[in-house]
Amino acid sequence: MNAMKPSSTSPFSRRNFLIRSSRAAAVAAVSASLFERLSAEEKAAKEAGGGTPVHHSVCKWCYKGIELEDLCVAGKEFGLESVELLNPEDFPALKKHGMHCAMVSFPTGATPDGTKVGGIPKAFNRVEHHDTLVEIYEPLITASAEAGFDKVICFSGNRDGMDDEEGLKNCATGLKRLMKLCEDKGVTLCMELLNSKVNHKDYMCDHTAWGVELCKAIGSERFKLLYDIYHMQIMEGDVIHTIQDSHDYLAHYHTGGVPGRHEIDETQELYYPAIVRAIQETGYTGYVGQEFIPAREDKIASLRQGVEICTV
Repeated sequence: MNAMKPSSTSPFSRRNFLIRSSRAAAVAAVSASLFERLSAEEKAAKEAGGGTPVHHSVCKWCYKGIELEDLCVAGKEFGLESVELLNPEDFPALKKHGMHCAMVSFPTGATPDGTKVGGIPKAFNRVEHHDTLVEIYEPLITASAEAGFDKVICFSGNRDGMDDEEGLKNCATGLKRLMKLCEDKGVTLCMELLNSKVNHKDYMCDHTAWGVELCKAIGSERFKLLYDIYHMQIMEGDVIHTIQDSHDYLAHYHTGGVPGRHEIDETQELYYPAIVRAIQETGYTGYVGQEFIPAREDKIASLRQGVEICTV
């Protein structure tokens, strides 16, 4: 059987192929030109220094192979001002290098029956954990305040069959017991929003709306949310609109590339300059914490890049 010869009108003809190639080249040229223009505009905006300045922080756990003091020294060279999710024993090293801790880590302890509480899976959504949680959080809040650090992380705990309404009530009951101390010490407890789809299965505080309702139930300026951009992109998307609508309840921000939680550059689906600008436009004057796990060999270079991307 003879092969069919493509006609001049066939989508497979050489003429149509050349037309499509020419169009693709033109689109690519326009896209490149637009990218260069936007990059130039971003550079000019940075040099102009307009808008609310961004304070840069990093989560130490993402750099396990690098000593804290080495991270402080390297980070200060490109504008890092804070290393976070640290404990009181780490505070002297931060002070030595003139660094802040934008978010102090969480304490852990055991209930009378031996249950370990304070971490992500078991926390404030169960009444039976409250006495132990109050006991371990009180000295941490005091130590943080004495060091000049005004935010401490906390968690809801996993559902384990509990409905969200009951969990919200329980969290409010337990956290209210700490609000007088937080208000006296000037420390804000921040519950982190985490995804329950990929990383933290069954975690209760996995949507911004639930966290906002918890803030309203507690009714104190010393309880707010840690909005993790990576986690909330996975759970609900609509990041910029959510920040605009809920910023009164958001006390801190974390970054991370989606998918994979790696570098926040062109390898992932979020455009961080626009997100950071949206944060700035809310009047936020706090820290943006880099919490991606570097996939490249030169981890400090990845951190430097993340800081530069978020400097808008």
